[in-house]
Amino acid sequence: MDDLLIDRRSGWALLTLNRPAAKNALNTAVLSGLAAHLDALARDQSCRAVVLCGAEGNFAAGADIGEIETKTSAEGAVDPRKTYWATIRAFPKPLIAAVDGFALGGGFELALMADVIVAGESARFGLPETNLGLIPGAGGGQRLLSLVGRARATRMVLTGEIIDAATAEGWGIAAYRVEGSALPEAEKLAAKLALRAPLALAAAKRALVEGDEASRALALERGLFEQILDSADKAEGIAAFRQKRKPEFKGQ
Repeated sequence: MDDLLIDRRSGWALLTLNRPAAKNALNTAVLSGLAAHLDALARDQSCRAVVLCGAEGNFAAGADIGEIETKTSAEGAVDPRKTYWATIRAFPKPLIAAVDGFALGGGFELALMADVIVAGESARFGLPETNLGLIPGAGGGQRLLSLVGRARATRMVLTGEIIDAATAEGWGIAAYRVEGSALPEAEKLAAKLALRAPLALAAAKRALVEGDEASRALALERGLFEQILDSADKAEGIAAFRQKRKPEFKGQ
């Protein structure tokens, strides 16, 4: 079974994260494939927008814990995932995240790289990395800060709180909130954008992204993530997660 599905539509494309047994967790292979598809679609003039969704009721419930569990700081510094994340963020055309179910950790960070988030009624958003002795590693904390402000970003990042679709809309995370699944509304939006001037859309997206991220401490956040990969607290946090118990963090 392919972990990433592509469906070409008239003027736009649908990309589906397809690891339902893992709640579409983002492993390196999936991120690599997603970056490759978006790179190809960026050069394809017949594609003017992309919708990104997850299979079978969830967007993406985080990164693949198995890949992070033994990763060291040295490995984190040369992690190819950084290049894949950069390629995704650099996609020059409108990118719409259709979020149903969980968008947590890396999954939420992926949604935050989209230009528009459409939230279905089951959508749940969070950056719970501190539960594992980690922090967001793909710029999620900084992008969330930009959207919701320091008080709410601090609340979510430090406590790992998961919020629902209504809260995400109220806080300015989701541009649209719909009853039922997010995908039909996201598909309508992509079809609408596919009829608009592509050069203008690309220019508008670039200006908005550059304006929003020019002063954000994205590199600092990633560097701090890499530093704590070697910590005993990270090992304890992941062990506790696997054993379904509360972690006992010691600040080591």
